[in-house]
Amino acid sequence: MFRCVRLWTGSNHQSCFEEGWIDLPKGERHDSLSDVIETTSISFRETSEGGSFSWHDAPNRQFVLTLSGTLTFETRTGDSFTLHPGDILLAEDTTGGGHRWHLIDNQPWRRVYAIVPQDIDLPFISASSKC
Repeated sequence: MFRCVRLWTGSNHQSCFEEGWIDLPKGERHDSLSDVIETTSISFRETSEGGSFSWHDAPNRQFVLTLSGTLTFETRTGDSFTLHPGDILLAEDTTGGGHRWHLIDNQPWRRVYAIVPQDIDLPFISASSKC
């Protein structure tokens, strides 16, 4: 199971988040497998240890796959969550108050951005919501 945190803009125009996972309904050879997800682009980024980014919205609807680094995200309502290596962020808060983040360990944040179209369903399963 892949842990995933979804960020979106709530009715109060502030970023909200919910924790869950990526649905893996298929399988073969003792593997679990998601459906294929259409992407429009993929890119890679690294932020040095100690890095942070002030209030901002996601520039696109995107998956952010954390390869290294541990960081805390915060919404303007004061709610927060932590991402660890192997976690996935589904950033859909492209409007509103936004979120901010900062690295909390001594590793760089290495990540992959996969931009996904607005009009497709994604295999996110919610476990709990904070809005």
